[in-house]
Amino acid sequence: MTQITASLVKELRERTGAGMMDCKKALTENNGDIEAAIDWLRTKGLAKAAKKAGRTAAEGLVGMVTSGTTGALVEVNSETDFVARNEQFQQMVSGIANLAADAAGSVEKLNAMTFPGTSQTVDEFVKETIATIGENMTLRRAAVVSVDKGLVAGYMHNKVDKDNEGLGKLGSLVALQTEGKTEALAELGRQLAMHVAATKPIALNIDGVPADVLEREKGILAEKNQGKPDHVLEKIFQSSLKSFAKEHCLLDQPSIYDTSKTVSQMVKEAEKDAGAPVELKDFVFFVLGEGVDKGEEEDFAEEVRKAGGA
Repeated sequence: MTQITASLVKELRERTGAGMMDCKKALTENNGDIEAAIDWLRTKGLAKAAKKAGRTAAEGLVGMVTSGTTGALVEVNSETDFVARNEQFQQMVSGIANLAADAAGSVEKLNAMTFPGTSQTVDEFVKETIATIGENMTLRRAAVVSVDKGLVAGYMHNKVDKDNEGLGKLGSLVALQTEGKTEALAELGRQLAMHVAATKPIALNIDGVPADVLEREKGILAEKNQGKPDHVLEKIFQSSLKSFAKEHCLLDQPSIYDTSKTVSQMVKEAEKDAGAPVELKDFVFFVLGEGVDKGEEEDFAEEVRKAGGA
């Protein structure tokens, strides 16, 4: 039998908002499989749709660079927030971010590129910085968005410096394709990037949602509606897609600036000022430490043990 650890219970509780003992029971019933436990809690009405990722945090910084029709994000992790506030570490993250667009989102390619102002690769430079500062660091991920014509706009939340838009703890980018006046879309781009940071959508629209996510939703609905014929279940599922898209798909989400309008309607209205059609082509966001397990916190582990947990 799989051991249900305190860290597993903690992660499930943070991702679902369910009670600690309900989380422990869900994990026990599902042999420690956290995704199956989330579904179990939802079928029992004990949790809302799980967050896209756990809130377990790793330290470090997200770096962002935008330049006309291209934007890039990188995440560089450190062991402590103290190092993340170190100027040498910040300069390293900025240097890596400035190279990221040419690596097309590949960490392997990015690590092999020459760090600005040196003859070292990024990988070598990071290792040298580790030796200098005395704390482990890693380039965890990178992403790039671009358009042929138009603009890429970005937003950085929890910036390390109010005057530095490129370093913080949550970075988002949106790509707007247009033949029109890009200067008229700058404010829209900023608002959309802030919207993405606030709502963390899964996809642009329902067609972009991964098949396994939709199958999971269908399975949950089937569990909640046991005994109903397949054709009825399919109708229920198709009907539920609208509400799913409204919650998780960027173009269908109500704007955080005016909930009477969807993001799609916001973009459509911007065409008047741009003087041409505008299409929201792509988006990406990085939340620092998203999904990184830092291990158990002693106080929570003790809490679980006192409640009869592992």
